[in-house]
Amino acid sequence: MLEAELESEPGYSKYDYRNKKTQNARDGKRTKTVRSSAGEFELAVPRDRNGEFEPEIVPKGSPDVGNIEDKILGMYSRGQSSRDIADQIEEIYGTRLSATTISRVTDKLLPVIETWQNRPLEAVYPILWLDGFVLKIRGENGVSNQCAHVIMGVNIEGYKEVLGIWVGNSESSKFWLRVLTDLKNRGVEDILICTVDGLSGFQDAIESVYPQTEVQRCVVHQVRYSCRFAQHKDRKEFCQDMKRIYTAPTEKAGIEALERMAAKWQAKYAYAVKSWYDNWDALSRIYRYTPEIRRLIYTTNPIESLNRQFCKATKTRTQFPSEQAATKVLYLTVIKIEEKWKMKVQNWGLIIFQLAIHFDERINKHL
Repeated sequence: MLEAELESEPGYSKYDYRNKKTQNARDGKRTKTVRSSAGEFELAVPRDRNGEFEPEIVPKGSPDVGNIEDKILGMYSRGQSSRDIADQIEEIYGTRLSATTISRVTDKLLPVIETWQNRPLEAVYPILWLDGFVLKIRGENGVSNQCAHVIMGVNIEGYKEVLGIWVGNSESSKFWLRVLTDLKNRGVEDILICTVDGLSGFQDAIESVYPQTEVQRCVVHQVRYSCRFAQHKDRKEFCQDMKRIYTAPTEKAGIEALERMAAKWQAKYAYAVKSWYDNWDALSRIYRYTPEIRRLIYTTNPIESLNRQFCKATKTRTQFPSEQAATKVLYLTVIKIEEKWKMKVQNWGLIIFQLAIHFDERINKHL
């Protein structure tokens, strides 16, 4: 960047003497000690013979190149390793920073992340989605699969929010109980509706901490599970029959659609049909609400969309050297995504009005 700036002063590229139209010329480089929060280092600044070149990237008399840190954090948030970032910084600035130095810069996020992870939360959340995804993290006993547990919700004002990220050994109801207890300790008194996947014991874990919360099982996960048993030639027709169940206007109509689906496919796909009956209590909560609310809670797709952004940021890393390294990338991803969440959930005024009628004092006292 400094070399590019210098070209504008004499008006010709390096060694391009044919287009030289000035008596001024390049005159080597001078070293300058500059500083960032990672420490001091030597920077080679090009100069011209007449001394007219005034660099804007690192102005004369300015010993600070703090904006390098922003570049480092930006590249780190996209999943680049410390060594890759060091190589790019060398290409951009002509200065070699070690991977250790890069790591020290990103480590400055750790107290910020800890504050964010432990921040007080609102007393009530109308809707939460809970989900997790797997990361490979290197530990003392080698590389292992660990689960990043994520909770995303809509606050009472209608804005999306990530409440926190918890990295644990595996996605289990026991670990989710710990996560929900953490929410309770951070000030969340009540959750109206939770949408979750089909993890065994999930509903029990939620109800043990928030006994009044209505737990809706993700219909999309249920459909995907059922499709595992269907042959390819039957899948389209099978999915159409299942769609008639969860798009039914009332629970009675939904049960009737389920019975028709069972009569048609029971002999061929008994396990798929059985899973609908076994999970009906958790799947049928959507019939209690209007279409506006049903569109929000019938699936965990909102949080899965968030998880895809996490996966995009981590896919270049086959593994992370530590849990802290993974947490830094996930936190930076959340910050970038939440900057885009400036709009309220569509029709939120109508939705919160309907929820206020349905849940009465549980939400009205917080409005």
